[in-house]
Order: sequence, then structure tokens, then C-alpha cells
Amino acid sequence: MNSINLLGNSTMKLSGRFLIPCRNASFSAFIVIKHPNHHCLSNKSSTFCFKFDQINQIQAHPYKISGFQRILKDTQKPLCVFGPSCGQIRVNSRPFSVVSTKSRGLYLVASRVASNVSSFSTSVETRVNDGNFERIYVQNGLNVKPLVVERIDKDENIVGQEESCVEVNDDEKVGKDNLEGVRTKREETEIEKEAWRLLQEAVVTYCESPIGTVAANDPGDKQPLNYDQVFIRDFVPSALAFLLKGEGEIVRNFLLHTLQLQSWEKTVDCYSPGQGLMPASFKVRNVPLESNKFEEVLDPDFGESAIGRVAPVDSGLWWIILLRAYGKITGDYALQERVDVQTGIKLIMNLCLADGFDMFPSLLVTDGSCMIDRRMGIHGHPLEIQALFYTALRCSREMLTVSDGSGSNNLVRAINNRLSALSFHIREYYWVDMKKINEIYRYKTEEYSTDATNKFNIYPEQIPSWLMDWIPEEGGYLIGNLQPAHMDFRFFTLGNLWSIVSSLGTPKQNESILNLIEAKWDDLVGHMPLKICYPALESEDWRIITGSDPKNTPWSYHNGGSWPTLLWQVSSDIVTYIVLAF
Repeated sequence: MNSINLLGNSTMKLSGRFLIPCRNASFSAFIVIKHPNHHCLSNKSSTFCFKFDQINQIQAHPYKISGFQRILKDTQKPLCVFGPSCGQIRVNSRPFSVVSTKSRGLYLVASRVASNVSSFSTSVETRVNDGNFERIYVQNGLNVKPLVVERIDKDENIVGQEESCVEVNDDEKVGKDNLEGVRTKREETEIEKEAWRLLQEAVVTYCESPIGTVAANDPGDKQPLNYDQVFIRDFVPSALAFLLKGEGEIVRNFLLHTLQLQSWEKTVDCYSPGQGLMPASFKVRNVPLESNKFEEVLDPDFGESAIGRVAPVDSGLWWIILLRAYGKITGDYALQERVDVQTGIKLIMNLCLADGFDMFPSLLVTDGSCMIDRRMGIHGHPLEIQALFYTALRCSREMLTVSDGSGSNNLVRAINNRLSALSFHIREYYWVDMKKINEIYRYKTEEYSTDATNKFNIYPEQIPSWLMDWIPEEGGYLIGNLQPAHMDFRFFTLGNLWSIVSSLGTPKQNESILNLIEAKWDDLVGHMPLKICYPALESEDWRIITGSDPKNTPWSYHNGGSWPTLLWQVSSDIVTYIVLAF
């Protein structure tokens, strides 16, 4: 099987199955698309170019589509999906036909889809004069508030205003207008219009420019704590929605402003963390001046005000991922090539790749340093951080400018070494299925040798009683954490989904994760999707591990609570663009 190069010079293999939503009147279900031959062609270009104006020339190729116990309507709109060959987009121009089957409660959907997408090119033409972009600087020195945006008149070719093109051939261009073809062309429903209205109301402006959205916008909340701030991780799904709609200005402003905040001095109890740390969030504040005047300043939080005083490890990783997605969707590669942006990428990577005492290639973090920002027993090497770390490494490798004297050669070499070691470590030691569980039951303990089978001295008694009855025969997943003499067997949704998106897991592992989600749909999705982890900590485990946290009671908040925002990772449009961005 040949490999698809999604992040550049990658040796990762792409799974032949992908989650695609089936829009229903009451709920968005998912289908899995699998090419029967599962053959992939190599694509050595990191630039993906598509043409959607000749749908009438569609050729027939067989696909098998399996639904997650949901039925597609015959009136299904044209659905844009991606196939396993050359990163091509497949556009289904005809309604699906549905055939019911009682096998495992699935509904098999047969359709013949293909397109004549071709003519890839490695030539990228941004047609942007760097001097025409907004220049961001800090008045009177680097670390002085406020951050000021100076607007400069843009010419008609600027990215986000007119056409930013990826060259296909001499007479065909794929630009902003053609991005509309990647999305399903249809009228917005009333629910979607309401969602966009609420999202627009959550937009935060700074110096009359949009720079992000608040984490939560509840007018009735008199004590919002820090939910009225712009969080880096929380803004990512909003940013992708804006990008897919062609509104790239807010994302560009967000990336540049948070980059400037990276260089600010950070001190907690007379101690400053390493350079490169991105803030968890920031807030726009009005500072009074003379003569009843006010000026806007950005007030970042690097963890010194957060509950528990934990530094946000995932913020820098999300920033890199969003930067890569921004460039791939808008064609504005000039942003990632700027000197200050290149410096920001290097600072984050140097911070993550810094030498320490750890013997593992995975990233060592404290409890509460990611989306689960309260004590939940994820300290050590949580899967969520490793999946984001792996994705950020691959994105950084593609964006770093390598030239003589730039100092990037050694960093790229270190990134390649870590990618190889990290992927092997996660695939080999984090993976559990019925076969692996049976192996753990037979582990010998206290092995002192370099070729020990039980390298982490895992005691078989650690296997929880619920696991054997819960895990399906054809499914598996990546465990939540791995440390000496400890395996966290909880299923963490975000980490497993990002392992699929980033190809951290093998194709077979990715397929098994999807099989498990399908088999355990009621446990993981249910009526209010999507569980952040499964199962919840209860009784004595809850008391000991969470410290009797009243917000993380069983099946609430981070402790097995439902987080609908996790659905964006398995949404067809978003997943399509993320895969293309890699």
C-alpha cells in the first residue's frame, strides 16, 4: 500500500475510512467511506488543488458507505467528501440510495462517486505584496501595552479580499471563489442562521478589528469568571468556521495578536516559565487615561490567574495547527513566512523539544494543562497532548523556512526524530484491543532487562472490570495515559479523534477506533453528544483522583460530561479541510 503525504514528507499511511456527517432533521449522524481496494497513490506535493466546475464528467468508482445506525434521506444534498487516492475530493452528485440491513443495526448506503480532479501543481502563487498586510507592532518597546494595529490600504489582490490562487495550470486558478465549491452549496437553515448570529455576537474586537470569540456568551451570567475571555483552544472551531465561510480577517488578527502576547514577560511567585509559552486566554480591557479617555489593552493569562495556576501546554500546539490550516485554506502563505511568525514557531518547538529527565518521546505535563483544565488524574503523558503535539510537529515541519544560517536545519532534524519515536511509542504502548488485553493479563512483572516484554511494569490487576465487557471484538482505542506501573484505560474522545485526523494511529488502529465508536454509540454519543471521556470517575475514585471536585461529579463537566463542541472534529467539512491542510 502506498502512502499519502498529508503533512509533507510523511511515512504515515492514511486510513481508507473517514467519518462524514449525514445531516438529519434532529441530529447529525456519521457515515464511514471506504474504498474497496484501499489503494492510495503517492502525492509528494503539500499543495492540494481541485477543480469542481465539471461535475457532469463524473466517472463511476464503487465505494462502500457504512452508517452509524442512522438513515440518509433520499433528498440528501450533494456531499463533498474526500477519497483515499491522491488527496482527491469526491463529489457525490446524486442522492444516496438506502438499503436496510439487520447486521449490527447498520444501514448500508450504496453510491458511485468520483471526479476528474487532476492537474496538481507544486507551484504556489499568493500574489500578495507583503507590505500591504497589516503591520502589528508595540509602541515604545516590546513589552509595553497596548498592542496597536496599523491598517494599510490593501490592493485588490490581497488575500481575503479578492482572489488568492493556487496555480493549477496556465489558464485555471483555484482561489477564494472556488473554496465555495469544496463546501456543500445549499441555503442555510434557520438553525444555521441562528448559530451564525450567536457566533457573531460572541466576536471580540480590539482597536475596531475582530480578534476572536469569547469562550461563553451568557448575558445572564453575572460572574462569568474567565469565560468572557478569548481562549486559544476554544477559538479554533470558531476560526475554522470563519475560514470555511471566507472570513479570514478575524483568524489572521487572532494569530498575530496572540503571537505578540507570546513575548510578554510571565512571572508567577518570582518565577518565569520558558520562552515560547502561549497564553491560555486573553481579555480586552479599557485602561483609563487623562481627560476621561480610555485605551484598549490586551490582558493575557498564562496560568498565573487560572484555577490551580497551571500553564496551558496545549495553547501553543493549537496555535500552530490553526496557523497551518489558515495558510492552506486562504492561500496566505506569506503570513507563516514572516520573520516574527517563524520565530514564534521555533520558540514553541524549542520549548516542547527541550531536553529533560524524561525517557519517553511523549510530552510530560501536569494535571489540568489542556482542555481538561482541572484535576482529573491526567498528569504524566495524556493522549490528548500527545496527539496535538504530533500534529503540531508535522505542521511545524511544513511551515519552517529552512535556509543557510537560519538555524532551522537542526530544529527540523529534531522534529523528524521526535515524530518517528513518538508515533512508534503511541502505536505500540497506548493501543488496547482484545488481543492486547489478553497479553497484559499474561504479563510478567518485575522484569529487569533491556528486552523485557512488560517494559512499564504494568500489573494485570490494573485492568478494570468494565473493560472486557465494554470493548468490542473488532474495535480498539488508545488509552488515556501511560506511566511506569500505570495505564489509564479511560477512553478520551479528543485524543482518539485527533489520532485519526493526524494519522498518529495506523490505518488499522484508526478503523478500530471508528468501529468502537460505532459499537458504543449509546455510551459515547447518546442523546447529547459527545462524552469527553468514558467512563466517569465515581465513588472513591472520584474522591481520590479529583479531590472531591464538586464541578467534576460523575458524568459532569470533565468527568464524563457531554461536550457538543467535540463534534467539529468529525464534521465532514472541517475534517476535509484539516486533512487537506496537512
